[in-house]
Amino acid sequence: MMAIAASGTHGVEGRLITEWGAGVTPENAWRDYPRPQMVREHWRNLNGNWEYAVTPESAGRPDAWDGTILVPFCLESQLSGVGRLLQPEEALWYRRLFHADPVGNDRCILHFEAVDYETKVWVNGAPVGSHTGGNTPFAFDITDALQDGDNELVVKVTDDTGGYQLRGKQAREPRGIIYTRVSGIWQTVWLETVPASRIDSLKLDTRIDPPAITVRADVNGASGHSLRVVVSRDGDVVAEAIGDPAGTAVPVPGAELWHPDHPALYDLDVELLDADGAVLDSVRSYAGIREVGKVQDEAGHWRMTLNGQIIFHWGILDQGWWPDGLLTPPSDEAMLADIEFIRDCGFNMIRCHIKVNPRRFYLHCDRLGMMVWQDQVSALGVDPEWTKMAPNPVDAEWPDDAHRQFMMELKRMIDLLYNSPAIVSWIPFNERWGQHRTMDVGAWTAAYDPSRLINIASGGNFWPVGDVADHHAYPHPDFPLDDQRFDDYIKVVGEFGGHGFVIGKEHLWNPDSKNWGYGGLPETHDELRDRFRKSIDVLLELKEKGIAGGVYTQTTDVEGEVNGLMTYDRKVKKISPEELTAISAPLLK
Repeated sequence: MMAIAASGTHGVEGRLITEWGAGVTPENAWRDYPRPQMVREHWRNLNGNWEYAVTPESAGRPDAWDGTILVPFCLESQLSGVGRLLQPEEALWYRRLFHADPVGNDRCILHFEAVDYETKVWVNGAPVGSHTGGNTPFAFDITDALQDGDNELVVKVTDDTGGYQLRGKQAREPRGIIYTRVSGIWQTVWLETVPASRIDSLKLDTRIDPPAITVRADVNGASGHSLRVVVSRDGDVVAEAIGDPAGTAVPVPGAELWHPDHPALYDLDVELLDADGAVLDSVRSYAGIREVGKVQDEAGHWRMTLNGQIIFHWGILDQGWWPDGLLTPPSDEAMLADIEFIRDCGFNMIRCHIKVNPRRFYLHCDRLGMMVWQDQVSALGVDPEWTKMAPNPVDAEWPDDAHRQFMMELKRMIDLLYNSPAIVSWIPFNERWGQHRTMDVGAWTAAYDPSRLINIASGGNFWPVGDVADHHAYPHPDFPLDDQRFDDYIKVVGEFGGHGFVIGKEHLWNPDSKNWGYGGLPETHDELRDRFRKSIDVLLELKEKGIAGGVYTQTTDVEGEVNGLMTYDRKVKKISPEELTAISAPLLK
């Protein structure tokens, strides 16, 4: 491994840092196994200090390097040790050495959990692959480019942060509800040694009556294989089966079902067998047995169900931004702390807002019983007029190539997160950001994953597709209940609240900017509590009239927004979790 000095980790002055960010070093930066639902033993983490350089986009590989950057933190972040904006006409280059000892017929796979936005990769000067998209993992088989001993890895990234690029809340000029851009590697980079005949991916489906887990494996290698699946709970084997990799169903008699009140998970040992029964490859995974659905209540209102029972979705809008790592949490522990805080505040659902989190985020939601509404990352700025819930909306016009990229990234996200029992709803569009070809996108999503509810446009322009009609209202919740167009849909308030409060300048991203919340800022803690309590009272009234879920804005302050339940640095809880739980408890009765 290349020896690089560890100085300069916190290179941006005058910005907030979390307690976890203050403890980040090149030696401990994101060491956790990144793919918890398909675990192998033989892997190597490549996070740490790399060399970097910024050049004109058209330039070739740099002759000299500008310094070191701490991977997996983006160029713009404090924790990268650089804190520099990447311009659209520039390229960001990375370089590091790694040691390899190729063995037999095994293959070496190079994994990038996420790089924003266009990526090209070389190993020992040979191109090994390229990728477009900033939000989901990709990998290259680099075996043929390897040599015994030290190997050189070079990565080039370009990131326009504009046009039809799916970038969420990143902006070249942050303001209001849009934030600092993120460029380059922003999640874990790792190596994996795999057999030539192997399991490339798993797809897990469950049913509750009778309870069973079905495992489908995408297999690389010769035909004639079979799949052995062993299901365990708390270390005890409860079921097993051998079947076809295309689909092996394992009945689980008397199964404990996954639910926020009882997030039961089953461990899976999955083996790929040859025709003689010899094990070619094995991976570990887990599954939660549950079914998501909808039903009309006695009054005729559509409600969401889990395992056949009506459940009110009491959620929080979670942006997943950090003052020190931007889109990258400073550590797995930090990310988990946010989810635990949300749970302790009485919420049973998280809306992952215009961001695909690291895979371990969903592991923690699965373990803790937090339902998830998952947004697709949007392209802000290529939008139609925002008519919200009004009739006769008009879509934005997107060219075919931009639409194909949108659909490719939507499919990648669904494939990536499909196995998580916590995810109960997909949201292809937020408000009207990049909203285009809505009926086609909704129909495709519903057909591609019929196991979850489809909320086509949270707060966006309503089109009659999917399962959910979603209205945003600030500061207090609201919904146009008298409009009969929504009678055949689950009605939710996908955003409300946003009650802001400034704790102190030492907790502000920029004390000299306009720090704001919806409906103006209360002057006292008591006024903040009263506003929160009033929003919950209104939501309770709406629930009685047919509203099936509500999403409060938001977990933390973010840059100029001071409407979080915590400060951006996570150091102050503005209202205690106990108090928040007590106020909102009637929603879940």
